Amino acid sequence: MAANSKNRGCKFVSFSGIDGAGKSTQIEALRSRLTEAGLRVRLITFWDDVARLAGIREASGHKIFKGDKGVGSPEAPIERRDKNVRSAPMSALRLCLYLLDAMSLRATVKKELRSGADFLICDRYIYDELANLTLTNPAARAYIRVLMRFVPRPDVSYILDADPVAARARKPEYPLDFLHTCRASYLALSELVGGMTIVAPGPVQQVQQRVLKPVLDILSADGLPREQMEKLAG
Repeated sequence: MAANSKNRGCKFVSFSGIDGAGKSTQIEALRSRLTEAGLRVRLITFWDDVARLAGIREASGHKIFKGDKGVGSPEAPIERRDKNVRSAPMSALRLCLYLLDAMSLRATVKKELRSGADFLICDRYIYDELANLTLTNPAARAYIRVLMRFVPRPDVSYILDADPVAARARKPEYPLDFLHTCRASYLALSELVGGMTIVAPGPVQQVQQRVLKPVLDILSADGLPREQMEKLAG
């Protein structure tokens, strides 16, 4: 049975979605609201705090596949070559790496849930890796089901949906056709895994309200004092 955070003091959510979907903006907005309401908030950044062999993975995209390093911006677009490389050897390697990351994620989340924090926010999650697999492949789907029995399930797993054209304009790192493929993979993954909250694209403040509602629901069910609920709701 999958581990999860039900009936624990610390609640947690994860944010996933294609590059340029606005995850960082929404995470910071939620983090600020929770902190202002007097809650102790911890943040896990998947690529920094969870992913194993990160240096080797970054180097392979740059040296082997001749991709650019760094983060793209409208003023300085780049062309990354890592998760958009879909060769058979790379797909096999991903299965091994993702298993390592799942083990690391399980340990990291369990540690943070015992840290004394009231709320844990995960900037990306294992979902952002699983969306790189070929979800029409029965073996890949079976692999995902096994992994999902092992990793902790957030109280809310957000997928920030986004128009690939608009997302690439904000963060130009990957080809547009790849972003379309990624978006479809996230939506397919949500059906396979279940229990995800897909947040439709829209103006930043409107998306903030869509993100906030499930958080208010889980904190209300957990018995957060009324004055804190009112402050959080704004």
